[in-house]
Amino acid sequence: MTEVVALPAFEDNYIWILRRGEYAAAVDPGDASPVLEFLRREGLRLVAILATHHHGDHVGGNEDLLRGHPVPVYGPRDARIPSVDHPLADGARLTLPVLGLELQVLEVPGHTRSHIAYWGAGALFCGDTLFGCGCGRLFEGTPAQMHGSLLRLASLPPSTRVHCAHEYTLANIRFALTVDPDNAALRAREAATRKLRAAGQPTVPSTIGEELATNPFLRCNDRAVIAAAQRHAGRSLGDEISVFASLREWKNGF
Repeated sequence: MTEVVALPAFEDNYIWILRRGEYAAAVDPGDASPVLEFLRREGLRLVAILATHHHGDHVGGNEDLLRGHPVPVYGPRDARIPSVDHPLADGARLTLPVLGLELQVLEVPGHTRSHIAYWGAGALFCGDTLFGCGCGRLFEGTPAQMHGSLLRLASLPPSTRVHCAHEYTLANIRFALTVDPDNAALRAREAATRKLRAAGQPTVPSTIGEELATNPFLRCNDRAVIAAAQRHAGRSLGDEISVFASLREWKNGF
């Protein structure tokens, strides 16, 4: 059975380590130091690096890791990640036999134009596309692209564990409660999240089912969310993409 371990990095990043036996792979290692320390402490051999997108806090540790561990680097086809030697496109299957894993590649543009996610064995590694009770900013994509990407992730099985790359959940919940204050599931999630943070524990992974119940960016067809987005926009919003765009603009300044 493959174990997934969260390594904190920087102020609020998570690097995900996939481990089985003596082998390990690193997802989005923006900083090599915590990965190298973990490998040394646990006596593990790095066999692969997986990137979701080109931002430095996700790929900045690749070169340092490769100096001591010349392993394949998987990621999107994007010249801004020069260390990627196994570029992946939508629908590709990434097999890591020593970890007993097969992951499907999903193109999820929006946060960046070439962003990808990895899904398999009941787990999703989605970088900065879907967060706990939130979603990434639109640095390069359009609202339509990001909304489409989120719908694609939302269609995965509800039990899918969502491994995002940042500890943003509590801040995202504060925004979500402004949008949807009468959501009982969201109130319960806030209480559980506060307990986890008070104990110094990660709030992720969540599940797709939990996000569908509480994340306003996945609920752009919900009556309460639509009404809140329209109040913020000061006008009627005719479709889900317009609702999403209003929510994202609102969150940007929240």
